[in-house]
Amino acid sequence: MQEMNSIYPTDKKECYKLIHTQLKSLLEDEPYVIPNLSNTSALLNDALTDINWVGFYLLHNNELLLGPFQGKTACVHIPIGKGVCGTAVLKDELQLVKDVHEFPGHIACDSASRSEIVIPVHHNGQIIGVLDIDSPSTSRFDSVDQEGLLKVVNILEDACDWSTVR
Repeated sequence: MQEMNSIYPTDKKECYKLIHTQLKSLLEDEPYVIPNLSNTSALLNDALTDINWVGFYLLHNNELLLGPFQGKTACVHIPIGKGVCGTAVLKDELQLVKDVHEFPGHIACDSASRSEIVIPVHHNGQIIGVLDIDSPSTSRFDSVDQEGLLKVVNILEDACDWSTVR
């Protein structure tokens, strides 16, 4: 389990404010997607407590393909509509799952994961991938995480030149 670095506030809202500031700085004048997703997953891994996986899946050939991440090895291919990530793409909506074992069709890439949040990433109005974060604790994610992570994704959507991944 990941421990919080001492530079990050224990108050979630304050922590996300710092993450947003750091992320904007990391992405400044850097349009390339892969380095930006790599740094974003590393930043979130350092800043967030009680998580065991954070990363991105990108749409490729009508499925989700593993992208930059921090954590244990992961599923490489996820069909659209399968698991929490595939459901987020199919429905084009954020998925906040308090207990993944109660989610129909959950894909257990890591049996230690208990809760999950998945946020779709868009370019030109189309889903191009997802941000996926897992925790070994049930009910780890809440509305503060939802709001903070949506802003992380919005920062990424605006900063990246998404044509570099096609």
